[in-house]
Amino acid sequence: MSQATESDAVREDGEIESVSGPVVTATDLDARMNDVVYVGEEGLMGEVIEIEGNLTTIQVYEETSNVAPGEPVENTGEPLSVDLGPGMLDSIYDGVQRPLTVLEDKMGAFLDRGVDAPGIDLEKTWEFTPEVEPGDHVEPGDILGIVPETESIDHKVMVPPGSDGGEVVNVKSGDHNVEETIVELDNGEEISMRQEWPVREARPAADKKTPRTPLVTGQRVQDGLFPLAKGGTAAIPGPFGSGKTVTQQQLAKWADADIVVYIGCGERGNEMTEVIDDFPELEDPVTGKPLMSRTCLIANTSNMPVAARESCVYTGITIAEFYRDMGYDVALMADSTSRWAEAMREISSRLEEMPGEEGYPAYLAARLSEFYERAGYFDNINDTEGSVTVVGAVSPPGGDFSEPVTQNTLRIVKTFWALDADLAERRHFPSINWNESYSLYKEQLDPWFEENVAEDWPEQRQWAVDVLDEEDELQEIVQLVGKDALPEDQQLTLEVARYIREAFLQQNALHDVDTNCPPEKSYLILGAIRTFNDEAFEALDAGVPVEEVTDIDAAPRLNRIATTPDDEADEFVADLEDDIKEQLRDLY
Repeated sequence: MSQATESDAVREDGEIESVSGPVVTATDLDARMNDVVYVGEEGLMGEVIEIEGNLTTIQVYEETSNVAPGEPVENTGEPLSVDLGPGMLDSIYDGVQRPLTVLEDKMGAFLDRGVDAPGIDLEKTWEFTPEVEPGDHVEPGDILGIVPETESIDHKVMVPPGSDGGEVVNVKSGDHNVEETIVELDNGEEISMRQEWPVREARPAADKKTPRTPLVTGQRVQDGLFPLAKGGTAAIPGPFGSGKTVTQQQLAKWADADIVVYIGCGERGNEMTEVIDDFPELEDPVTGKPLMSRTCLIANTSNMPVAARESCVYTGITIAEFYRDMGYDVALMADSTSRWAEAMREISSRLEEMPGEEGYPAYLAARLSEFYERAGYFDNINDTEGSVTVVGAVSPPGGDFSEPVTQNTLRIVKTFWALDADLAERRHFPSINWNESYSLYKEQLDPWFEENVAEDWPEQRQWAVDVLDEEDELQEIVQLVGKDALPEDQQLTLEVARYIREAFLQQNALHDVDTNCPPEKSYLILGAIRTFNDEAFEALDAGVPVEEVTDIDAAPRLNRIATTPDDEADEFVADLEDDIKEQLRDLY
């Protein structure tokens, strides 16, 4: 948003009556719901959230200390919107799309109140290459031309959704800034590279389809056991220190999405600082270019104003939908939706609304649904296809998954990656609990895995799940009577499950090779473990003691497949399986 100026559609000014934290009440303000206003002498940005008679309630996106009754309130007459156009990638914004790097250049690390800057640079010129010519008829959403936004991404300049459309009468190629007219239509409409869109309103699409392609994350436990579809929704709940942020950052680095929108929503400042410092240094594994060249960061830390935290997820999802309209697959990471819900709770309590469970507003479930429902795999209005995949971290207090934010999220999302503090304490990362996690996308994604990885992918996955389930049941007996009291076949099952946990489910995010594992390699690892399982049980049936079966030299090499370079994995696994068979068959 830009500051209100003389030329803006400014309505009658009001006056502050009371101030309660981020909630300000004004009188005599001619406004509508969700209008953006500027509060006080300093012009702090806010949004109308309640109107009752002559009283207008505003949530202010900045710190309100020293704001006093009697100061003016100015209404812009427009809802909270974001600037959309080339220049959003490789940018770092706050919750209301103020570019933090631009503001830092102006005033240093500590920002003054009431400052503002456009979401995209209005002066910078971009090289526009048209894809239409005079005489062509264009409709809303149609692609007019291409701008090389970053080293990795071409920005597709589109007819705005609210346009009447018409016949192109003039096209201007070459270098232009985002406000200059690049296409003129016969009805007099002038189109530039810049669009605005209200953040609380979903951008239009022709159709929402059932997603049938996985978002390949490069993480074995997610791709292998609990896959997520492109255009799907996932939740990562976990207590403090269980690895939510690292898991999301791994997804941002390695998921096969074209664009990444990363929202740091109310997390600790030092965590967000790590993200801001690390991402510009990271190399995109696909293109070899900087990862930031296809990433947009929204940083709204826990010490920033609470109202801006409430709006940051809408800012992020609107930017994601804009790139979806160009035909890109976008992955949006929200870290964390619990902090967003806490911001809603604080504002709701200041409005003296009737609280729901644990003090959260009664509309908590509806707001979560509205957010996650904007994800999906879409036929766009310009005949392209694009997707927005939403992964939301949840931070339940004390790791209690029965609290309202986790439970309401579970009713909406179809993939659930439950992080476990006990696994994290045992240094098992990613600490996704395979007994509590699930994916409802398995069946619709299986045809893709069968065609692109292996025909028996679903069967291999189900075998691993069954072994882990059996291990979970046996662990209760082991805790009572010890492992040696079990029959030999059950002892062997525990050993096989251990290899599934250590060689397959565990993954080292800091290892050059193991940090990312393509599905083909995940399949190889599970196949090698299953070969050991089948050969070991045959040896056991032939009368070989379980201690000798599990003591063969080849078995520990199963743990080394993950760190073997991808192009050498086939040969390594083939040799290993031959050694396993030879050593076990020599025992009988």
